[in-house]
Amino acid sequence: MARGVNKVILIGNLGKDPEVQNFETGKKASFSLATTEIQRDREGNEIQHTEWHNVVMWRGLADIAETYLKKGSQVYVEGRLRSRSFDGKDGVKRFVTEIQVDNLVLLGGRKEPGSEYQPSSYQQPSATTPASPASETTLPGAAAKEDTPF
Repeated sequence: MARGVNKVILIGNLGKDPEVQNFETGKKASFSLATTEIQRDREGNEIQHTEWHNVVMWRGLADIAETYLKKGSQVYVEGRLRSRSFDGKDGVKRFVTEIQVDNLVLLGGRKEPGSEYQPSSYQQPSATTPASPASETTLPGAAAKEDTPF
């Protein structure tokens, strides 16, 4: 039997500040992410189409979302689609599809005068493999463990 691929890559802007919930197993951060496509019609007029996505981050990534993300922040996210159902307050069964994020890159962040902005990348450690230096979450400004040749 062939394996499938469930991979989502999005670059967009947060539609609201992340909502953070604390559980016994860790934190969960969720927010809406807008991606906008721009096309031209036959007359050359610009047409924008915005799609809204439900995004969920857990544990370390939820901590980073809580600390660094706010409405309007531009981010690159990688993850997978997950669909779930729940009973609404009115008793009606509802369905939702979410992007569960494994990788986060902060884009278009704050720029200090006289410095160049560097995107910050974060990855959710895998639950099936032991944490290695490459999969550890690092905070912005932390020293790199390797010297880069350039």
